[in-house]
Amino acid sequence: MNVLIEFVSQPWAWYVSGPMIALVMFFLLWFGERFGVSSTLETLCSIGGAGKKFSYFNVDWKTEIWNLVFVTGGIIGGYISVTILDSGIPLKLASETKSDLLNLGIQFDGELAPLSIFSWESLATIKGALIMVIGGFLVGFGTRWAGGCTSGHAISGLSNLQIPSLIAVIGFFIGGLLMTFLIFPLIF
Repeated sequence: MNVLIEFVSQPWAWYVSGPMIALVMFFLLWFGERFGVSSTLETLCSIGGAGKKFSYFNVDWKTEIWNLVFVTGGIIGGYISVTILDSGIPLKLASETKSDLLNLGIQFDGELAPLSIFSWESLATIKGALIMVIGGFLVGFGTRWAGGCTSGHAISGLSNLQIPSLIAVIGFFIGGLLMTFLIFPLIF
């Protein structure tokens, strides 16, 4: 058992993880489903009765229950990776990246998500709460406007050679660059 935990706790090479993503995509296409996490919110809202007020949520959620299983598996997998598969080795960053983060006021602490940003203490501030609310609104708006989330467009849409997904992914990258180099330094 320890050998298995040691194996899965190491980063997987592209030639292992890439074909696994392709296999998942094959099965989704085979069963006529699409990949994406934003559709889970759609399903949850449908279960909650939002379809009575908004026609967008008026879908048969019982046919979309698979995406709830998918997201639940992601949550369970994340929990397993943090509690069982964590190697305890701190994240390594280039000194230039550490310096850039420090210039933004972010102290690198060896964690994947810096505690100076991703902690209950930083969320409890007015700035942290505003960032979460405004950021959440923008992500939700962008997902609805683009017709899906980044994972859905980048993995499912591009593998289906859909031009709207290509346009959306280009927009996501442009938005990410603008956020990283223009907006993020203003916020922090």
